[in-house]
Amino acid sequence: MPSPAYDIGAYDFELPPELIAQHPAARRDASRLLVYDSTRQTIVDRSFPAMLDYLGAGDVLVVNNTKVFPARLLGVKETGGKVELLLLSFPAMTPRPVAAAPGWHEVEGVGLLKSSKRARPGMRLLFGDGLQAEVVERQADGKVLVLLRFLGRLPDRLDQQGQLPLPPYINRDQGQTATDKKRYQTVYADQHGAVAAPTAGLHFTEELLARIKEKGVTMAPVTLHVGYGTFAPVRVADIRDHQIHSEYLEVSAGTAALVNEAKARGGRVWAVGTTSIRALEFAADDRGELQARAGACDLYIYPGYTFKIVDNVITNFHLPRSSLLFLVSALIGRHELLACYRHAVQERYRFFSYGDAMLILTR
Repeated sequence: MPSPAYDIGAYDFELPPELIAQHPAARRDASRLLVYDSTRQTIVDRSFPAMLDYLGAGDVLVVNNTKVFPARLLGVKETGGKVELLLLSFPAMTPRPVAAAPGWHEVEGVGLLKSSKRARPGMRLLFGDGLQAEVVERQADGKVLVLLRFLGRLPDRLDQQGQLPLPPYINRDQGQTATDKKRYQTVYADQHGAVAAPTAGLHFTEELLARIKEKGVTMAPVTLHVGYGTFAPVRVADIRDHQIHSEYLEVSAGTAALVNEAKARGGRVWAVGTTSIRALEFAADDRGELQARAGACDLYIYPGYTFKIVDNVITNFHLPRSSLLFLVSALIGRHELLACYRHAVQERYRFFSYGDAMLILTR
């Protein structure tokens, strides 16, 4: 049996179902903020705009600028029968023209297919005017490889006919709303590619970002396209045995320079969300300097990890037994994190993607 630090059962906590936020707050920055100071081991209840009080001139605020694309497609098989395709990734990335159909392009995609019958190669799926797919193969892990064909630009076509893939724990009678299309994106999202939002960033408004800059804080973007694997349950008894999913990452030379200069001056590096943490730590070298990187990121952070870049964190509240919970535990300790969560439950904080936020100070 693994030690408590690595025992999956040690990362459980009681959460009343009514605390799982089903809708965003009335305003982005109307969320509550639990502030945990790891040096003093204190918890303070604030509102999200109060995060300004903890930032200082010379600090760097690192945000994930990925944009959730409407990856959920509802359609029918060519032979009839409803289907649902959740697009997860595009291996080739660059579409190619369809010679026999002017204006049409095609690109391979990997996704999850719901259908009344088992997917088979050659099965054609219709999603409305100008968008269709053909199943190429069924993969061993249950995913399908499809050839997606579309008229015009794929982002435009998906915006018209796709839906945002809201997390499975958002379970509402009315389904997705027009509000979700706006509020399940950060205000600074500009790099299409995620199938889940970096939710810690959902609390920021343009006005709050302007006030942050007025304080002398520099904003620096990274890109980590959040995959659907972020919702995958951990099925091992020892969390060290978990295999984390891989996601596309990009850290620019400009962001690396901003972070390294701030650290050299004694400034603090703030990471907005666990995806920003993983991007920064993955791109750090052994000397603790941030390097420009692009490619697949599969960094798995759990207790015992030594952080190289990140000082302070803004994050949402995470699911029990999740890799995101392990990551935050690595930063402040499992006992301390679970104490914060017990406080949040007692004070009726709202949990998960549309929920409230937590600010963690380590420096």
